[in-house]
Amino acid sequence: MFMLDMYLIMIGLLILIIGVLIGVAYLTLLERKVLGYIQIRKGPNKVGFIGILQPFSDAIKLFTKEQTYPNFSNYICYYFSPVISFILSLMIWMLIPYYFNLISFNLGILFFLCCTSLGVYTVMVAGWSSNSNYALLGGLRAVAQTISYEVSLALILMSSIIMIMDFNMLKFFFYQEIMWFIVMMLPLSMCWISSSLAETNRTPFDFAEGESELVSGFNIEYSSGGFALIFLAEYSSILFMSMLFVLIYLGGFDLSFMFYLKLTFISFLFIWVRGTLPRYRYDKLMYLAWKSYLPVSLNFLLFFLGFKIFLL
Repeated sequence: MFMLDMYLIMIGLLILIIGVLIGVAYLTLLERKVLGYIQIRKGPNKVGFIGILQPFSDAIKLFTKEQTYPNFSNYICYYFSPVISFILSLMIWMLIPYYFNLISFNLGILFFLCCTSLGVYTVMVAGWSSNSNYALLGGLRAVAQTISYEVSLALILMSSIIMIMDFNMLKFFFYQEIMWFIVMMLPLSMCWISSSLAETNRTPFDFAEGESELVSGFNIEYSSGGFALIFLAEYSSILFMSMLFVLIYLGGFDLSFMFYLKLTFISFLFIWVRGTLPRYRYDKLMYLAWKSYLPVSLNFLLFFLGFKIFLL
């Protein structure tokens, strides 16, 4: 019986990963379509019916291209850092609090923080092992940015954890049956959205790969499969951050059409921001993290702590 349960969990995880990969594929298509319409053009519409097969043809093109690597690179680190980055971004998805068949463990939020912290190392190693000045500079900028915003993300999360007094993500659903947390934590939820934009290296905070003024950042030396894996990891974490926002502020996890609608809307918000806002200046990004979000999240943390003690 135990082995059967293990097999079922493995099959469930496999289906989950395939689902995430298909979701990522169509998120890229949605992004290209939405950006196309924002810029008054069509976006991809040739491959398949209204461009519906475009992500798959892109994947085939990327993975069949020749794999190149710099002569003076540290080959093992250079080769494996995108793979590890991709594995870490998929590992976080094990946190989804399914009611059946999958892992629902009580320290889910701590696991999320551990995995996102590990993601920094893959970026750093990818930039360093390419043995290129541009890649190293891009990597350093990305690491500084990610570490800065992880602090504010963790503190914003702490306020929600204090409200439910548990690390299990399933509890968020039970505590939001009457009122969503976004109603009482509106400033915090806005801070969370912009922090997750910075955490996933998205516009207007994409300094790790600012194409116009840098040379594409830490992934400059990557082509074909390595580049595709970095790309997949980024979009997978965008989807996960959207799901986490829905979990924490928009009513928790329930297997309904409304849940998927909320998830799609938050993912769309990432794309909308990319099509609308210009890129920030790097020092302003750091100023925002340490001088704005840190004090705000600390003050809210103390406020909710007092609120909880008062209720008890």
